[in-house]
Amino acid sequence: MRAMGIRAFGCADRIEPLSLEIPTPGEGEVLVRLTRSGVNFIDVYMRTGVYQRSDTYKTPLPMVLGMEGAGVVETVGKGVCRMKPGDRVAFSLTRGSYADYICVPAWKVAIVPRDISDDIAASLMLQGATAHYLTHSAYPVKEGDRCLVHAAAGGVGQLLVQLAKARGAEVFATVGSPEKAEIAKARGADHIIFYRHEDFRRHIMEATGGEGVSVAYDSVGKDTIARSIRSLKRRGTCVLFGASSGVVEAVEPLELAEAGSVFLTRPHLADYMASGEEISWRVSDLFKLVQSGHLHVTIDRSWPLDKACDAHRALETRTSRGKLLLKIS
Repeated sequence: MRAMGIRAFGCADRIEPLSLEIPTPGEGEVLVRLTRSGVNFIDVYMRTGVYQRSDTYKTPLPMVLGMEGAGVVETVGKGVCRMKPGDRVAFSLTRGSYADYICVPAWKVAIVPRDISDDIAASLMLQGATAHYLTHSAYPVKEGDRCLVHAAAGGVGQLLVQLAKARGAEVFATVGSPEKAEIAKARGADHIIFYRHEDFRRHIMEATGGEGVSVAYDSVGKDTIARSIRSLKRRGTCVLFGASSGVVEAVEPLELAEAGSVFLTRPHLADYMASGEEISWRVSDLFKLVQSGHLHVTIDRSWPLDKACDAHRALETRTSRGKLLLKIS
């Protein structure tokens, strides 16, 4: 089968074709024939070796990239009763989705409703679930909260804005261009901050009378973390969940006290998708929101499987305006 991956850590040019045998599902697994694969920053982190020492996300070499996909069940392993060959499914957090086929533990797989496209299903399993756990679990947003969402016109950012608004929040959104500002506004953002020209902390403090936001959702990392922490209200929460500008190596504990006895967490999605029941709750919630018209998923661009390096470049240069996908079949 076809697959795209790496033999050594490095830039997007390291991505190359890997010819592999079609895997056989083991006990409790399903073999999925992929139609779409999501492209996410976690793929970039794995490609560059950021997660090389992670116990949660192993990075062995050579490695097929991709942590999210949608397709059709080809065969099922022993003990799998919940699904059958021919079922449309989607999954995340199983590495190897830049390929024609992948074996996935059945408990990680969601059956896709008839009226949800493969594009939407593949988009929601990782980015959608991330936005869901951020707003429902890592910091459960409530009516009247103020939220800071960085990269608000990106794939996760657009979903985050919508879910925070649906829970009654006032949203401050950072964007990099007028075009992206219009996207964030269309998703419901209340305040637009052009981070290249404005100090987002100063903007927030002026708009809130010096109080700050209840929660800062920071996917940017190195360039923003200090000001995200200082943008919080007393006992507010900063959720650091990405590193598009670089990895945050350390935060001085006293800084959390000086910022107002605030909280900082750096979660992994896997800890919020830890069981079949939790996955089902999050994914069913997201599918229902799409079906009811209350959640809009923006598909930015799709590439054929062999152009995975181009998708990575688009993601890393921050030119994406929604979900990036690989079209497998």
